[in-house]
Amino acid sequence: MSVSARNAIIIMSDEHNPKVMGCSGHPLVFTPHLDALAARGTRFASAYTASPVCVPARAAFALGKYVHQIGFWDNADAYDGSTPSWHHALRERGHEVVSIGKLHFRASGEDHGFSEEQVPMHILEGKGDLLGLVRERPPRRGGARKMAALAGPGESSYTLYDREICSRAQIWLREHTRKSHDKPWVLFVSFVAPHFPLTAPPEHYYRYFDRELPLPKLYAREERPRHPYLDDYRDCFCYDDYFTSAADVHRALSGYFGLVSFFDEHLGKILAVVDDLGLLDDANVIYTSDHGDNLGARGLWGKSTMYEEIAGVPLLCAGPDFPVGRVVDVPVSHVDMFPTIVETAGVSFASLRNGHPGHSLVDIAQGARPERVILSEYHGMGSRTAAYMIRVGRYKYVHYVDYAPQLFDLAQDPDELHDLAADPDLTSVLTGCRRHLESLLDPVDVDRKARARQARLLEENGGREAVIARGDLGFTPAPGFAADFQ
Repeated sequence: MSVSARNAIIIMSDEHNPKVMGCSGHPLVFTPHLDALAARGTRFASAYTASPVCVPARAAFALGKYVHQIGFWDNADAYDGSTPSWHHALRERGHEVVSIGKLHFRASGEDHGFSEEQVPMHILEGKGDLLGLVRERPPRRGGARKMAALAGPGESSYTLYDREICSRAQIWLREHTRKSHDKPWVLFVSFVAPHFPLTAPPEHYYRYFDRELPLPKLYAREERPRHPYLDDYRDCFCYDDYFTSAADVHRALSGYFGLVSFFDEHLGKILAVVDDLGLLDDANVIYTSDHGDNLGARGLWGKSTMYEEIAGVPLLCAGPDFPVGRVVDVPVSHVDMFPTIVETAGVSFASLRNGHPGHSLVDIAQGARPERVILSEYHGMGSRTAAYMIRVGRYKYVHYVDYAPQLFDLAQDPDELHDLAADPDLTSVLTGCRRHLESLLDPVDVDRKARARQARLLEENGGREAVIARGDLGFTPAPGFAADFQ
C-alpha cells in the first residue's frame, strides 16, 4: 500500500453540538477520547453540515453534493442508492466498504454502495417523517413531549443500539484487518448518541446531574430572539412547552452531556483497538456528526436552525495524512468528505468530479485555502420557507425566501447574540453575501423545486389530513424496536 492509499475509519455520531467537547472549549463535558483524537490530529473548528437535519445531511455526506444538487430534501425523502456515492465509487474499484449502524437511507435491500451494511437504521417503512411534508401551517408535534419526559438516567433503545454498534465495530476491526486486502478498506461506524431520547446510562448521567449546570444561553423568555423562522419552528416543535422548571432543563442537559460522554466511551473502545492493532500507521480516523443540536439555547431544542450549534459539526481527523495538534479555522463542509475519502484510499477525485463542490480536507489541513463560500440549506420539518446559510469570511449570512435575513459577525460575536442584518453600516456586507448565495443557487427556484417534490410525496401518502392522523414519530426506532407515534 502506497503512502497515498490508506485505510479509513469514519465515525459519525448523531446530533452532536460541536461546542460540547473538551477540545472545543466546553468547560464541563467529559470527552477524553475526543480530546485525545483532536490532539493526535487536526480539528476543523469551522465545519458545517449540508443540512441541519438527519436525512438530507446524510445523503449529502454520502454523495458529496449540496442538498439542492441531489434533491433529497427532508426526513421523508431519503437517499435510495440511485445516485453514485463515495461508497459506490470505492466498491466499484475493488475496495471493501462496510457500514455498521445508522444510515437513515430509504430502505434495506437497496444498493447504497456498501459491500455490507450491518444493523442499519433506515427511515421507518421507507417513508420516514411524513409530517415534515406539511410546509403550510405545520401542525404541532405530538412527540415533542418526549424531549423532556424521557430525559433522565437509564437505558433506551438508542443506548442499547449504540452498544451493539460499538461491539460490532470492534469485532470487524479485529477480524477483518487480519486478512490481506489488495486495496484499502473503509469502515463507516455510525452511532445515534447524543440524539434524543435524552436517556443516558447512569454512570454518565450523574456525572452532570450532581453538578451545577448553567441555563442555556438566551434561555429566559425575554432574552429569546424573535424571528418568524424561529417562531415557526418553536410553534411546530414545541419542545420547550414541556420544560416547566429549571429542574427539567437540568435533567435534559444532564442527559445530553451524559450521552456525549457515552459516545466518547465508545469512541475510546474503538480507538483502543486501533492502537492495539497499530492501524493508525496506515489508516486515517475521521470523526464527525450529521449536525448539531440547539440544546435549549434561545429556547430551542433539537435541530433545524442555522446557528453554529446546529449547522456546525465537530470534525476531527487523525492519521498519517493529517498534521498533529493542528486547529484549522478555515470553513469546511461535509461535501468535502467525498474527495477526502476517495483520495486517501488512492482513487483520483478528478476522475469522479461531476459537479462536486468539495475539496480534500488533507489539502486544507496542510494549508490549502480554496476560494469558496460554505453552504447549508434547510427545506424540512417545521419550516414554512427555505433557509440558506453561507459563510463569507467572518460573516454568517442566513437567507430566507419569505422572511428577513440574518447576519452575524462570528469574529466579534461567536455566540451569535446580535443579528446585524438591520445595521445600516453593513448594507454592503449584506448585499455582498446575498450575491455570493445567488452565485451558488437561485433561492426561490430551489424552494419551489423542494415544495413541488414535497407536495407530490404528500399526495402519494394520502394528503395533509392522512399524514397528520398518522402521528408524530418523534425519532426513528432503532432496529428491532417498534415505532411510537404520538
